[in-house]
Parts: sequence; C-alpha cells; structure tokens
Amino acid sequence: MTFDKLATFVLDDPHVPESAVEMAATLLIDTLAVAAGAADMEAGRIARDHAARFMGAMDEQDQATLLFDGRKSSIIGAGFAAATQIDNLDAHDGYNPTKGHIGCAVVPALCAFAETMPDLSGREALLALAMSYEVAARAAITLHATVSDYHTSGAWNGLGVAALGCRLRKTDATVLRHALGIAEYHGPRSQMMREIANPSMLHDGSGMGTLVGIMAVLQAEDGFAGAPAITAEAEDAAPYWADLGENWTIEQNYIKPYPICRWAHAAIDALGLLLTEHRVGVDDIERVEVHTFAEAAALFPGMPTTSSQAQYSLAFALATRLVHGEIGPAHVQNDGLRDGRVADALSLFSIHEEPRHSRRFPQGRWSDVTIHLKGGQQLSSGDVHAKGGPEAPMSAEEFEAKMQTMTRDLDPDRRSRLLGMCERLVEPDALFSECLNLLWDPVAGRGS
Repeated sequence: MTFDKLATFVLDDPHVPESAVEMAATLLIDTLAVAAGAADMEAGRIARDHAARFMGAMDEQDQATLLFDGRKSSIIGAGFAAATQIDNLDAHDGYNPTKGHIGCAVVPALCAFAETMPDLSGREALLALAMSYEVAARAAITLHATVSDYHTSGAWNGLGVAALGCRLRKTDATVLRHALGIAEYHGPRSQMMREIANPSMLHDGSGMGTLVGIMAVLQAEDGFAGAPAITAEAEDAAPYWADLGENWTIEQNYIKPYPICRWAHAAIDALGLLLTEHRVGVDDIERVEVHTFAEAAALFPGMPTTSSQAQYSLAFALATRLVHGEIGPAHVQNDGLRDGRVADALSLFSIHEEPRHSRRFPQGRWSDVTIHLKGGQQLSSGDVHAKGGPEAPMSAEEFEAKMQTMTRDLDPDRRSRLLGMCERLVEPDALFSECLNLLWDPVAGRGS
C-alpha cells in the first residue's frame, strides 16, 4: 500500500457503509459507558489528578475537560486521563486479530479534540471514529506479524489516534505522515505478558498510546518531523493494509459483557451456560475443570488484592460468576476483593491449557468447562466462544443490561440521554457537542 492511498482514506471522504457508521456509534457509547463505570476507580482518579496537575495548557484552544470530572487540562492530558480510566476497567471493546483494544484510545482522543470544534457534526465524528478503528487495527496486525514480542495495545493504537486527530483538524498529508511516524516511534513497546504476570495500573498501555497519538498530531502541526511509520509504509506491511476501505473491521469488534480480561470470557460463558441450564449452585459442586488457551491459562491464579489482579484473573472471575451470578465493576474492586465466599470458591477450579483452544487464538477465544457435582454427575459445556463478537453476539437486552450497570452512578436523565446518543448521533442534524455536554460533570454524588 502506498502512503497516498492511506492519506486519501484518512483525510478525504471514504465511502463508509452505514453499518460501519452505526457500529461506530455503538462502540462510542459502549466505551463512554465504561468511562462512567470507571470514574471512581483509583487508577482513573490518579490519572485525572495527574493530568490536572501536570498536563495543563495556557491557551483555551489547547484545553479539554476531563471526562466525568469537570476539571481542565491540555488536550493531551484529557486524552491520557480518559484512556487510562477506561483501560483500568477491562470492559471496553476489542478486535480479535489485534489481540487488544482500539476504542479505549480513539474515543478519548475524539472527545478531547472535539471540544474545540463546536460545529462538529455527529456523523462526521462517527466517520472519523470508524476510520481510526481501521488504521489502528491494521497497525496492530502488522506489528504482531513483524516483531517477536507481544506488545500492549498502546504500542499501536496511537496510530489510530494520530489519524483521527489529523482528520478532525483537517491537516494535509505531510502532517499526517509525520504524525503517524511520531506516534509509532514513541508508542510504548510494552510487553503484554509481563503485565499479565504482574497485573498493575499500567494495564494495556492505552493511556500512553493515546498520549503519544495526540501529541504526535500537535507536534507534526508545529513542524516536528517524524520518520515514516513502518507498520504502515514498510514493504512487508503492505499485505495487512491491502483491504483498507473494503473490509470494515470495525464491524468485527466485540463488546465485552464483563469487566474482566477478554481471555477469561469464554470460560465464564461456558460456566454460566451450565449453571443456568442445570440450575446448580456453589453448594452442588465438587470441582470444576476449565480447559482454555495458553494465554488465558496464564492469567492471575489466586485471590486478588488489587483491582488490576482481579481483572486479569480467570479463576477469580469464575468464582465470582459462580457465587454472585454476575460480574460487575463492584466485584473487581474494594469489598469485592475481600469476598470470603468467592475466596472459598476459588479452590473448586482447576485450569488447564488445551492445545486446540490455543491453536485458535488470536482469531478466536475458546474454552470448555466440566462441572463435577457432589452426587457424581458431570456437566460438560462443549467448546464455547466468548460472547460479544460476530461469533456469538450479545442480544439487545444483554447490551442494555451492560449499559445500565456501567452508568449506574449517573442520574437517570443523564443516563438516558447518554445511552440515547447511540441513535441520535447518526441523525443528519446531530452535533457531537450534544454528546460531549453529558460527559464532563462528575458522576452523581461524587466530586472530582
């Protein structure tokens, strides 16, 4: 692929299928709902405080409001804080071949850039968002295919941020080329499995991916030169970009039912199917065998002491689902980490890598579960794919339930208006500011 083709796709008006525009609206509202659900979590609070203290801007045109907070920082700081906040509640969208996440970077960037664009239409915001998903997805796939380490999403989703910023700010192709190069060069080449082994607030690196992506646009506008992005322009990258503008990968993103690492979801779904179908509970179970892919089997094994450990744990997620019948933000923080019933249930689970599931990763997320009842009966799920993507979509009712859970701390009118933006923003007369105005005040009953 030539850079000219990429520049035309980013800066001009590509033909975006209406289904992709509608999916962009859905993923936007899903991501913003997660931001609301994460507003009072420690990592988000620290990130917002940091942005307010150390990442200010002198000129009003360079400022943006911290989401669900109300304070001001620079555009860079607002994007960083929101992305870090979302990244630390692992309920946001993803795309299987990337082995990571796009929305948690590009949605905060959209909100930060758009605040200085009061006339930005809802449709143009969604077109820019859809385009940025396509750029980020291909940067990710190229990086995974051409280097040996498995890097976090922050290593590549900054390119989607840079593309989005250049489109919104109507730069020329030269600025875009430098911005992509700067974003790629400074993108955090953080090792994902290192974070899996030692879960922390670093999470998937998307806070820094967003920061460098926004900064790259602003630097390139000022004339700062960056080397060409090899994940977009190198000869061996060409096959991964060949279908740009033809295959809209945004429509293949998944939406997560639970605020837990996606790797755990197939096993959670398999367990849930058995519990619901056979109406058994924790008191009926002698032990549970879980067979999954290698990466999922490597998730944190014990009772977590931090929210990061909880969100990167398979056994804890399964025990929570078994005891409580659901997994929500309250279960992965504070009192949820001191739940004696969940701690007791952990001993019921044994987790094993299954080669056939490993062979299907990252294109799929598969697991199977066998429950051994105290009476000797065995209940087997068969192979189950994680719910939420094209392979096993969430129902409208399941999506609505997730939205209600994530926005539970917003007052009812604000919640209703925010969730209604999924349909409102695709209308011809909608302005994106209608959505932004719902995002700045703190959640109900909380200060910044």
